[in-house]
Amino acid sequence: MENPEARSAACRELLVICAVATIAGAVIGFVGGAFRWCLRVADRWRGDVLDWSASLPGPDWLVPMAVTALCAATAALIVRRVPLASGSGIQHVEAVERGEATPPPLRVVPARFVGGVLSIGSGLVLGREGPIVHMGAAVGSETARRARMDDDHIRAMHNAVAGAGLAVAFNAPVGGALFVFEEVTRVFRFRTVVPVLLSVGAGVACSRLILGDRPDFDVETLGTPSITLLPVFLVFGLLTGILGAAYNRVVVGSLDLVDAVQALPPAWKAALIGAGIGLLASLAPLAAGGGDAISQHVLAGGALTLPLVCWYVVMRFFAGPLSYAAGTPGGLFAPLLALGALWGFLYARIVEAVVPMIDSSIAIPMAIVGMSALFSASVRAPLTGIALVVEMTATTSVTVPMLIASAAAVIVAHLAGVAPIYDSLRERMLSTPTTPG
Repeated sequence: MENPEARSAACRELLVICAVATIAGAVIGFVGGAFRWCLRVADRWRGDVLDWSASLPGPDWLVPMAVTALCAATAALIVRRVPLASGSGIQHVEAVERGEATPPPLRVVPARFVGGVLSIGSGLVLGREGPIVHMGAAVGSETARRARMDDDHIRAMHNAVAGAGLAVAFNAPVGGALFVFEEVTRVFRFRTVVPVLLSVGAGVACSRLILGDRPDFDVETLGTPSITLLPVFLVFGLLTGILGAAYNRVVVGSLDLVDAVQALPPAWKAALIGAGIGLLASLAPLAAGGGDAISQHVLAGGALTLPLVCWYVVMRFFAGPLSYAAGTPGGLFAPLLALGALWGFLYARIVEAVVPMIDSSIAIPMAIVGMSALFSASVRAPLTGIALVVEMTATTSVTVPMLIASAAAVIVAHLAGVAPIYDSLRERMLSTPTTPG
């Protein structure tokens, strides 16, 4: 029979855990919501700058080049003061869970907030989720420390609020929770599940007070694809596995290439990369930035010619890794989702042209499937990817094709011998802690 005193102490401990998880989740909800709001404002300003520069005499591309270069260099200088603000931050979260690093200090929050707004808002092809996840981890661990919790509970809060950060980044509470279970801790335990669910719920609820409660993407109601099309989705998943493995290699290769340039300080490297992305934005605004705009354009059935889609796929395939190599705050998830949507749209258009019995109605479902499949191939967290995309698009009619394509993509990427992207970045971070990643 259980000791009443021990049971009472366990209950008090659980209540403290729940309270800390809820409070920390609410904090990252407001912080992450404010971060996303700032990025929306920055996106509008970037569009205004592009429109204004187009009206000027002379080469209009100089203005976006200069603005993006300046913002990237400033973000790199922030990283110089707070090195943990570099890159995504998710690999650091995973390293803390594995006992390979200590939880991030609270100064990571302002560094990632300001640096992320500068780098992502200026047009670098980076995702908002990395900074918000890492800010959540810092908030969670600091809240636990102030509550005088032990190291195990500090790490648990660190993980739980990191998941809340991902949920806030994509307005996807289930995806945020699954991210912790599938990608970070890789276990389901009562003491893990409870704080994660409370933190994620509080975070998303508070962020919606700032951002509203609509899904990230507006998608028309889609019918369930015919079962006869499942082989088409299966082949797509196999090809996406190859693309995801290649993308991971390009990300790591870009980091190595930029690191090999020893003659320039990090801020100058970031400025040069920023200038290149600014030039890209002046030529094709949808090719730059985190990718929400071009994803929405594709998912809304916007007009895109086949050559233009090909061009966008190629540009964003290389622009994302190059932007990440700048070493400024920013993640990989959002650009992956945008690239997946474009890749799925491209595949659908090719299939339509080759197979007469398939019409254009497959394009949007394939774009949605592409988002989850490419994410799964790169990160190797298929359940998280599927949940994120379902919540972001509020679409459940293509879940079976998503499952088939994502599974095929994961298998091919694994057989290709390419490590999951955050395993590679974590190993790189631990072996060369002064480099971005």
